Amino acid sequence: MELHFTENLKNLRKSKGMSQATLAKLLGVDQRTVSAWENGICEPSFVLLAKLCEIFEETYDSLLS
Repeated sequence: MELHFTENLKNLRKSKGMSQATLAKLLGVDQRTVSAWENGICEPSFVLLAKLCEIFEETYDSLLS
């Protein structure tokens, strides 16, 4: 599951022409946090996962699988 999330997040972010810093600002986190998610170092909380789904207009299932 984790590998798909990291790939999906990075692909969605890039498809929107969004930098890690821009996404981080929208979420209220540091850019290093977004980088850590994309590199599989850690995972977002449920609250931040919900915000990611909202930003990218995706479901949990599509983001995580």
